[in-house]
Amino acid sequence: MWHERRSLLENEVPYFCWDRAITVSEIRRQLAEQSGVDWLNTAAWIMREAAFEDVWQFLSPREVSAHLDEIEPFLGRRRDFWKYIIREWHELGKL
Repeated sequence: MWHERRSLLENEVPYFCWDRAITVSEIRRQLAEQSGVDWLNTAAWIMREAAFEDVWQFLSPREVSAHLDEIEPFLGRRRDFWKYIIREWHELGKL
């Protein structure tokens, strides 16, 4: 059954925050303020836990592509999926 995706609300704790109570706006603030390993950890957490379509509410495809080599060690079982997606988008001229 098809379900239309909705944008996450700024003050809600997203479904993928099963291990922490943090709102959408707090996640966005962290990404904007963090750098280095902290940013990589937050980006990788989103890429591991959020549905593919929802990742783009926090990160851009260009950001993911630019930092994939650095994010990759933090992706766990999702590593191959993300490497495939970014490689295909490059081959298709999307990035």
